[in-house]
Amino acid sequence: MAETAFDESERRAWAGQADAYAASFAGLCAYPVPELLRAATVRQGARVLDVGTGTGTVAAAACRQGARVTAVDAEPGMVARAARAVPEAEVRLASLPRLPFSDDEFDVVVGNFVLNHVGRPGETLRELRRVTRPGGRIALTIWAAPPAAGQALLGRAVQAAGAARPAGLPTLAPEDDFPRSEQGFAALLDGAGLVNGVCSTMVWNHRTTREEWWSGPAAGVATIGQIVTSQTPAVVAKIKEHFDLLCGEFAGPGDVLVLPHAALIAHGQA
Repeated sequence: MAETAFDESERRAWAGQADAYAASFAGLCAYPVPELLRAATVRQGARVLDVGTGTGTVAAAACRQGARVTAVDAEPGMVARAARAVPEAEVRLASLPRLPFSDDEFDVVVGNFVLNHVGRPGETLRELRRVTRPGGRIALTIWAAPPAAGQALLGRAVQAAGAARPAGLPTLAPEDDFPRSEQGFAALLDGAGLVNGVCSTMVWNHRTTREEWWSGPAAGVATIGQIVTSQTPAVVAKIKEHFDLLCGEFAGPGDVLVLPHAALIAHGQA
């Protein structure tokens, strides 16, 4: 399974971004972790693979439940951070769509928003199924589309500033994409050969500050960051101006922003 242009772009985009991610979007992405592990039925002694571990939040939570955890990420900085944060887990450098594990090696495979960062989600799911023992569980989260209001905030600021997506920033090929809905995610699991698939929607309000929320894109984190940092300084300043104005819609007490988010959580059996 060869990498796509999207995979290669993701690898470049996340290079060296572990600290900036930890300071900006990591707290948001941690919210579904308890429900993700419940969906995966993580138990004492289970062999768990956490794919796309990032800063190690899922791996740490699974270790606290007594699982034997292996965690992988494609970015060396993330691997180093996760290894420091979760010394009881085996943390390795590895990237999808091909994992360096034997067939049927794990009881449980979990991936928190990892499918948002791969060029062929269907092939990725089949690879996750390959390393999961028959009857083992796979549980995953992705961002819902269309996005919830809080998730759309940064994109609205970019659009209001008239900023263009850079030509070299690829999207998924149409044949590899899928509807980011409960039905679309469940169909993806079914197409990858998982059984008893279930998908539901999680909604929550993420509490942050203007400074924290802007720090991610300002540092180039994720696709929105790649769009922001590809602009001229004048356009970046214009995006920031619109961002500050739009933040008024989400103002909470003090300096807090209250940002509604929605994610899909799905699980099935190999």
